[in-house]
Amino acid sequence: QIDAGVDVIYAERFGVIEAAVERKILAISNMSDQSNLGPETVITGPVWDMYPTVEHAIKLVKAGVFTAQDYGDFSRMAKGGSFLAPYHKFDKTLPADVKELVEKKKAEILDGNFRVVVDENTPVSD
Repeated sequence: QIDAGVDVIYAERFGVIEAAVERKILAISNMSDQSNLGPETVITGPVWDMYPTVEHAIKLVKAGVFTAQDYGDFSRMAKGGSFLAPYHKFDKTLPADVKELVEKKKAEILDGNFRVVVDENTPVSD
């Protein structure tokens, strides 16, 4: 992807940010604020907070009603299970209209007017 000329790459796996730093392109981190790996490279990224999931499971255990179930919903932004990492050094350079769009979409997610569809199917290549 980098050799194909991308400007920004999503760091879904280990090593992507390091490659982006080396090749001087921008990156979006994944699962945690990884700006420390490339302060001049990492714009932002989703941060996963397990607290809502664990809290819910513990409440069920304490109430004696715990069952195996899909806890994925508790990892969603609307339930506090994820958020966007700070922009750090990019806060002053990202266009205001881009940041406004991000905040607008975040508000729609938090108030329930927009739900990100998670497709866990195996990807199929063209």
